[in-house]
Amino acid sequence: MHLTERPTKQRTEVRQAGLVEAALQLAAQRSPSDISTGDLARAVGITQGAVFKHFASKEAIWLAVLDWATDTLMTRLQAAAQEAQQAPSPPSQQATSGPALAALRAVFLAHVGFAVEQPGVPRVVFQELQSPGNTAPKMRVRALLQRYRQLLMLLLQQAEQEQGLAPGTNLQAAAVLFIGSVQGLVMQALISGDVPAMALQAPGVFALYQRALQSHPQDSQGNP
Repeated sequence: MHLTERPTKQRTEVRQAGLVEAALQLAAQRSPSDISTGDLARAVGITQGAVFKHFASKEAIWLAVLDWATDTLMTRLQAAAQEAQQAPSPPSQQATSGPALAALRAVFLAHVGFAVEQPGVPRVVFQELQSPGNTAPKMRVRALLQRYRQLLMLLLQQAEQEQGLAPGTNLQAAAVLFIGSVQGLVMQALISGDVPAMALQAPGVFALYQRALQSHPQDSQGNP
């Protein structure tokens, strides 16, 4: 009995992975809300009824998409941060960028790289955030953003300890600006239809972000 159950489970996992991949590919081309289970079935070469042998509902498919995106993105960002912190800084950057700022830059570029590879993910995320009510997919997106903020806050706190930030830098605002900068690049690319352009623009955008973190704030009168 166990020998027959295992291949069946493996086939289901393979089919589920195929449906998740198909959902992301279709979401890269059009609004996720317009994608039907029939579209997904045709994309993987099965009947529409067979879709529900592997997922209980259409919502369950999008939850699986968001789970995959969360695990893949966060694993990639954490690996990028760790690698950057362990790598020696070039002499030209040692005076302006410590390990934590280097990690922030690596996270920024890794996130943009992920969006270039998987443009369907931000489309799904943006759609769920705009949906009314507290749906299960929307809660998954919020959980992803919470994990993302925790990573950013950890790196920003380390950068502060390394004296890589201007005194008095608002770390919460810095995290918001980081996320907003990535989202701005993604939105601009999706609107223009030139997704690869994100990767070309990302280093310059992060350079401006880092300059803002290291600039000394002006006093309340607007004087240096």
